[in-house]
Amino acid sequence: MMAKIESAYIHIPFCKQMCHYCNFVKYYYTEKRATEYLQALEKEIEAYLPENNHKLRTIYIGGGTPTALNTDQLIYLFEIIHKKIDVSQIEEFTIEVNPGDINEEKTKILKDYGVNRISFGVQVMDDSMLKELGRIHRVEDVYQTVDLLAKNHFHNISLDLIYALPHQTVEHFEKSLQEALSFQLPHYSTYALQIEPKTVFYKKHRQGLLHRPKEDDEVAMYNILKEMMAANGIEQYEISNFAKPGFESKHNLTYWSNEYYYGFGAGASGYLPGKRISNVKPLPAYVDKALHEEKPILEIDTVGIKERMEEEMFLGLRKIKGYDERTFQRKFGQDIRSVYGKQLNELKSQDLLKDEQGVWRLTDKGMLLENRVFAEFILN
Repeated sequence: MMAKIESAYIHIPFCKQMCHYCNFVKYYYTEKRATEYLQALEKEIEAYLPENNHKLRTIYIGGGTPTALNTDQLIYLFEIIHKKIDVSQIEEFTIEVNPGDINEEKTKILKDYGVNRISFGVQVMDDSMLKELGRIHRVEDVYQTVDLLAKNHFHNISLDLIYALPHQTVEHFEKSLQEALSFQLPHYSTYALQIEPKTVFYKKHRQGLLHRPKEDDEVAMYNILKEMMAANGIEQYEISNFAKPGFESKHNLTYWSNEYYYGFGAGASGYLPGKRISNVKPLPAYVDKALHEEKPILEIDTVGIKERMEEEMFLGLRKIKGYDERTFQRKFGQDIRSVYGKQLNELKSQDLLKDEQGVWRLTDKGMLLENRVFAEFILN
């Protein structure tokens, strides 16, 4: 039976300001380069989806800042999507939005073209820290954008926060989180700051100029995060994600369930049966390859059964509901213990995993040491 591909990620790599922590594929917005990019993107999507009205379950438009596009370009993007995909069948249609970068006209365009979920890049509720992060919005913009989205009947909104920021104390994080929770949104994604190569923060870190909180403070922030979310009726369903019941991200659950998806755009990655595909990142190279060659591919990695098993465990254990070993049996035709019995027993003895009637879950300690846990599932 042919494997179904039910999700698509679409990358829009344009920003009007470069954040100091971000290493995603991104470029300063100009109208000309964005128009050329959309023409190339249309060709790439056509190469993968030659038929119109393709059936998908989720679409996620990320960046960069997708709403950095002007109104005509935003309409062009959605027309491309509507031509190739039957949007009436989409269960979850997400676009990333930054506070202050969207107006009434753009908000109505999103609504008219079927977007039903907003991923909202707030990061921290503090103007001085926003400035240090290289963000151009301020806290006032967050309130205005929440009001604008509510006015246009967007109810499925996810707010992103980052913690363990330079100079951030535990008390400051708690205050920022409390203010973010006051919006009573149905979904929150909250990540510890990662120092990524080729970023402003990476250079500062190498120079000893980035003053991050101590590890104990970072652990305290994560524990406060879990406690305050629970107290507000927002359930943790993945290591870094929290939602009111029914508002879990269906698109991200595609990733964590190790299911297939298309990846369109510069630097995007897709996971198709037996292979992972990575697109070229440089903007001119992407545009040239997409317009003049069949597909703008940088490399294709073969995903054999060993790699599939490894990824199944890395991703599945991120979910709070855990990983059911019957799923492993169904997908691979093998008992999980015949492949990973030693690792599972050792991690259980170290109080990093727990087994509840064949469902394996990270313990609280395991969540804090997730990378150590996942490394145990690499097969030699």
